[in-house]
Amino acid sequence: MVNFLILAGGFTAYIASYLFNTDDNTLTYLHQYKTGGNPSWIISHPTNKSILYATNENVPHGDIQSFTVGSEGALTLVDTVSSGGSGPPYCAGLSTGQVAVVNYGSGTARVVPTKDHGLHFSKDSDVWTFPVPTTGTQGVSEPHMTYQYGSEVFIPDKGNDKIWRLGSVNGNPGDYVVHGEIQHPIGSGPRHIHIRDNVLYTIHELASTLTLQEVPSYPNGTSQILSSVSIIPPNPPAGSSFAAAEILIPQLTAEYPTPYIYTSNRNTGVQDPRGDAIAIFEHVNNQLVLRNQVYTGLDQIRGMMSGEQAGFGGEAYIVAAGYAGTAGVKVFKRTEGGANLEEVAVNTVIPTRTSFVWLNEHQV
Repeated sequence: MVNFLILAGGFTAYIASYLFNTDDNTLTYLHQYKTGGNPSWIISHPTNKSILYATNENVPHGDIQSFTVGSEGALTLVDTVSSGGSGPPYCAGLSTGQVAVVNYGSGTARVVPTKDHGLHFSKDSDVWTFPVPTTGTQGVSEPHMTYQYGSEVFIPDKGNDKIWRLGSVNGNPGDYVVHGEIQHPIGSGPRHIHIRDNVLYTIHELASTLTLQEVPSYPNGTSQILSSVSIIPPNPPAGSSFAAAEILIPQLTAEYPTPYIYTSNRNTGVQDPRGDAIAIFEHVNNQLVLRNQVYTGLDQIRGMMSGEQAGFGGEAYIVAAGYAGTAGVKVFKRTEGGANLEEVAVNTVIPTRTSFVWLNEHQV
């Protein structure tokens, strides 16, 4: 029997924990742990799964929090530090021991040094502000993610239609500077990215598109978008309004030898009775090829995460939830080598969640 713990953040004042049993395909709600307001994004420390980071996506002042993770996913708050702005939707631990965070509501970002093996935050790092866009539709900078690639930090900016490239200054903790940018189509709104084999995959919230291109050369090179495809499912209801949200590309295994790309549609308008779809793509000869649209019964899929985080066969599963509605949390099994998904478990105790972390019993 393999049991997985799943921690789930959302727009509440707590993080919830669930137990997923792969023998009988049950998803059991366990507990909820008090946090700061709106822990919309949660993520494990990159090398120590007993440490969890969470953003508090509050306006006008957001925070990052650190927790220790104990038995059954029990969380104990350790430290809190300002995110350096308003509405932080994302943070991530870096291999340098720092935590990068972006602030969607104020167009700012910060890299926060840590101490005590990542549990406590330093308070003295700089906050930088991205420029106000002169093109596009948003009129403000809206950074949405931080992604470490080598020594750089990439930050997709939905408002500027760019992916900023940041590097450290002389290796000083918390001291980073923008040294490059990757332009994306005006009005597309890059939200989240994934890099695999030096290929940059970008999901665009405003255009609901997925693109691929080579990672431009360091520090500020350019590269052509080789493929751009819509992720919107066919024949959506009148009044639909789509805003793409998440992208996953699980690592390859013997059972899953093809690096399928999973993207979440988020319909903020009139809902399809089948719910939002997860679009599955394959990269074939520098083109993105749609393999499937899997309807989930979820409303506005903002949170979606691969179980590969937990090891022990977790790569066979994806957990997802809606930002709206009452469908709760669902676990899907990857079938047909990953080209399809099958719903195997659901729990509706908490109607909505927005982010997830997978753990196995050996990690806590």
